[in-house]
Amino acid sequence: MAKPIGPICNLNCSYCYYLSKQNLLEYNKGKSPRMNEHALESYIRQYIHAQNTPEIVFSWQGGEPTMLGLDYFKTVVELQEKYKPEGVVIYNDLQTNGTLLNDHWCTFLKSHNFLVGLSIDGPEKMHNMYRRNKAGRGTFREVMNAVELLHKHKVSFATLTCINNITSRDPLSVYRFLRDEVRSTQLQFIPIVEKKDFHITAPQTSSHQEQLKQGDKRLIPGNKNSIVESWCVSDEAWGNFLIEIFNEWIKNDLGKISVPYFDACVESWRGAPNPLCTLADICGKGLAMEANGDVFSCDHYVYPEYKIGNIHTQKLEDFAYGLPQQKFGFNKSKTLTSQCQQCNYLFACYGECPKNRFIQTREGEPGLNYLCAGWKKFFAHADKGISFLLRATGNPVINGKHQE
Repeated sequence: MAKPIGPICNLNCSYCYYLSKQNLLEYNKGKSPRMNEHALESYIRQYIHAQNTPEIVFSWQGGEPTMLGLDYFKTVVELQEKYKPEGVVIYNDLQTNGTLLNDHWCTFLKSHNFLVGLSIDGPEKMHNMYRRNKAGRGTFREVMNAVELLHKHKVSFATLTCINNITSRDPLSVYRFLRDEVRSTQLQFIPIVEKKDFHITAPQTSSHQEQLKQGDKRLIPGNKNSIVESWCVSDEAWGNFLIEIFNEWIKNDLGKISVPYFDACVESWRGAPNPLCTLADICGKGLAMEANGDVFSCDHYVYPEYKIGNIHTQKLEDFAYGLPQQKFGFNKSKTLTSQCQQCNYLFACYGECPKNRFIQTREGEPGLNYLCAGWKKFFAHADKGISFLLRATGNPVINGKHQE
């Protein structure tokens, strides 16, 4: 994914893990966070050249990419057309908070078949708790205006909802609001997990001796001595959230609503590769590029320790497929704890995102995922329902306790 405006945003969301990059990367040295046209053209040319598929997807994030202005993205599609090989189709994803969208933006997005990822955290009180502007005011009304504009112009969009200590308390209110009021048919939920030192400390760089054992009260958000931010979701709350919305989804919304985590589970249970990097056996395909051309191993690993190159001095394909990035991706499975390797649901998550592996097992082995207990609780609950769904649709059940 490309971040042509770096971490610059017009909002000040409490749980944002990217705003602090302004101080961590080169932007604190007076360099512009805006990707200039030369860098933009170089990226688009190299990215297209590195692909060998009939369809190419560009993902644009930030910060808030719409702050670049509409003309910037008109240049994007012009450059894509310039370098597009014959017979290749190019698609674009745009992740936005929606507050700057208007009719002109939505006309453009529709005409060029952009898929919009719209950040919204549920009903007004929940959304406004953490998603506020620079003046500290909630942004719910502006985002709902964006929802109406997207529907008006028939722009394809998915909702991205952060599950934190607030939204995790009322799963059905969040789910039903997105389904019924926002009228979203693609609901992506993101568990918010950050250690208190995330502003300055890269994932998986702390000593194993510092890790707390699973079940330690200091892993509970809001606890007096907690090592995670107070706005994080707890492992138990994450599992309960998934269970409640899964029950609603499988009962009322099959074939109508896409929840990527549930869709991915269906694939895993039938023995197919998991489409989500967080749950697949390997990761490393979601590289992140900053405005200056620096490329990092992952969107959640934009720290100096995980910089793998720069498109102005190296070919994108060389370090995207190079040994350091391959090692990064394969380490997802190679560094699993014994508890993970022996788990009945290893096939379903492979230890989930390595970024969240900062606790010890109860036996004291380091590298367990903070959300492990929640994921395991959900998988055990969903096992029977997913197996029934597969059989009812003529698919094999390869994994799980109800496998054939």
